[in-house]
Amino acid sequence: MTGPLVHRPRRLRRTPQLRRLVAATHLHAGNLIQPLFVGEGLAEPIPIPSMPGVVRHTRDTLRKAAVAAAYAGVGGVMIFGVPAPDRKDATGSQAWVEDGIAQQAIADVVAEVGDEMVIIGDVNLDEATEHGHVGVIGADGDVDNDATLELHARVAVAQAQAGAHMVAPSGMMDGQVAAIRRALDESGHAGTPILAYSAKYASAFYGPFREAVESSLGSGDRATHQQDPAGSVAEALREVRLDLAQGADAVMVKPALPYLDIIRAVRDEADVPVAAYQTSGEYAAIEAAAAHGWIDHGQAVQETLLAIRRAGADIVVTYWATAVANRLRP
Repeated sequence: MTGPLVHRPRRLRRTPQLRRLVAATHLHAGNLIQPLFVGEGLAEPIPIPSMPGVVRHTRDTLRKAAVAAAYAGVGGVMIFGVPAPDRKDATGSQAWVEDGIAQQAIADVVAEVGDEMVIIGDVNLDEATEHGHVGVIGADGDVDNDATLELHARVAVAQAQAGAHMVAPSGMMDGQVAAIRRALDESGHAGTPILAYSAKYASAFYGPFREAVESSLGSGDRATHQQDPAGSVAEALREVRLDLAQGADAVMVKPALPYLDIIRAVRDEADVPVAAYQTSGEYAAIEAAAAHGWIDHGQAVQETLLAIRRAGADIVVTYWATAVANRLRP
């Protein structure tokens, strides 16, 4: 090289202050959602071995966890209710009955912090069915899509009546958003928004979640309704368009890190907020690697969340929401 370097990109990386000044991607506590599990009839919280630091709460400790999230500035909490094993049945009826654990927990949290954050109900049946699937099992052994729609609609209405500010259908049934939107509107909850799991993949990264909710899934899988990891971006966008046409107010991609390309494509396509769910398996992998000293925990968590946000997610559901929000506080 014969002359001076004119272009030196490193100039803007020289100090933390410079890097902060020109940063293009930011984490905000208000864009994070904390998932919380609550078990029926528990006397004390139950640790989830595959998810260090995460527990299945009692109703009392759930309220405390929600208060901690609100104090940290987290934007919302997503409630997963786990009925007692002897209350599970073939249709997952505990997911919609008025005294079901999810409805009780939603009411508890709304009463505690409902004026400070968004309380989201997970609309699904797998936590409450004795077979662990997301709906009614047909004669062929697969989930009966159309028979399940009515039940998902009941769950959404029950959660809205319990006080949920938003409902999030995660079953990946064809037509679920339309069925839920119609049921909410007809029951006086036209103002309750739907966060649709529009691109949810049949992923290996859900394993720890199934432990967290005591899933009864003993055989089979969800490949007939969740998206194929080998599928195209076009397939994901079709699902998004269908959900938007049916009345979804926001859409979600799950998992997050293995599907950053899908998040980007959905962000470019959708004219509503886009969420991404950093799954239990993503959480467990980082926790395990950090516990062995192989990676820096705090840096790895921040780097993954920044990647999800940079890909285009407006909202990130993450088990680190409260911890990260506390670190972000001035």
